[in-house]
Amino acid sequence: MLANTSPIDAKSAAQLSPLSLAYLGDAVYELIVRQMLISGPNMPNGMLHASATDYVSARAQSVFADNIMDELTQEELHIYKRGRNSDAVPGRNVSVADYKKATGLEALFGYLYLIGANDRLWQLFRKMSGIKET
Repeated sequence: MLANTSPIDAKSAAQLSPLSLAYLGDAVYELIVRQMLISGPNMPNGMLHASATDYVSARAQSVFADNIMDELTQEELHIYKRGRNSDAVPGRNVSVADYKKATGLEALFGYLYLIGANDRLWQLFRKMSGIKET
């Protein structure tokens, strides 16, 4: 995974706007999904894209967020809730509840990336998506 070569302290990261964290977290989450997919069996780009949508849709992220709630630390839960409760506006084809959970998850991933917690990102991703530790 792309390493954050200059992580910031947790307090500074937590003070960022939850939508800024989600903006970054969306990219981090997508990168994790893509890395996971290409480390599996070789497949054409079209199949990679189709497989990625099983992970990156707001509905999938909502379900995945539910899968890790018991795993989060107090600080992680706080960041997730700030993202979930932000004033993000969902698109037409997604429920407000799913979109808010997805935004919370993306904010958490942005936060963890900023503080340099790559191992924690992968641990949570594996837990929420049901991928076994290798």
